Amino acid sequence: MSNNILAGKRGIIFGALDDQSIAWKVAEKCVEEGAKITLTNAPVAMRFGKIQELGKKINSEIIPADATSLEDLENLITQSMDVLGGKLDFILHSIGMSLNVRKKRGYTDIKYEWMQKTFDISAISFHKVMQTAFKLDAVNDWGSILALTYIAAQRTFPDYNEMAESKALLESYARSFGFHYGDSKKVRVNTISQSPTWTTAGSGVKGFDEFFGYADRMSPLGNAPAEACADYCVAMFSDYTKYVTMQNLYHDGGFSNMGMNQAALKSDPSA
Repeated sequence: MSNNILAGKRGIIFGALDDQSIAWKVAEKCVEEGAKITLTNAPVAMRFGKIQELGKKINSEIIPADATSLEDLENLITQSMDVLGGKLDFILHSIGMSLNVRKKRGYTDIKYEWMQKTFDISAISFHKVMQTAFKLDAVNDWGSILALTYIAAQRTFPDYNEMAESKALLESYARSFGFHYGDSKKVRVNTISQSPTWTTAGSGVKGFDEFFGYADRMSPLGNAPAEACADYCVAMFSDYTKYVTMQNLYHDGGFSNMGMNQAALKSDPSA
């Protein structure tokens, strides 16, 4: 049921690939709550994803952009303001990719040029998005910028590889840019640390099946699904969270505060 809490707001959603994507769910929820949005993803992702299907479903324009390219980002943000009829109120950065993970290179056998690419795509792109929007004065006062992250930024998950450092950098950008954006334009910047989630990207991590089950048993509320994360993002885009900024917000069913749960020791939770 819609409460129309984003009525009149405009935004950009990065990273919707297919209907498993958290960004896909966020886009649907934003429109349901009254917002007008544009969708964007890298040109290569658009060739094997289903973003065109989502655009038709929610009547949103799709503007291809490489998030590592300042020229593409400037075009995306400028064109989005033209399409939507004014400055933006929110942006979601939901982008992450590691060639080392994809190519199954272990953490002690990193290919460094791939690591640098990981950082550029998964973290530095967040700074580039914010810097471009900042210079264009593209976000209304009291706007909201979010990026999706993971608790591997604080804790060791061996198979998450260099994505852990990438997420730590992402969260640091939210704090640092959050100060400057808040101080000068009253725009808030936060990250949401989501539970393990069945997405195309997440399920590509080695051992994801086992860890998903472990996290679900460890968390008193269980893993937070993508649909619930979309609800949380909408709340963070709304005027109800105007004074929340520079925070890393855990949306993980309580996992981040757990030490031990006996249920997590059982491979079969019904046993």
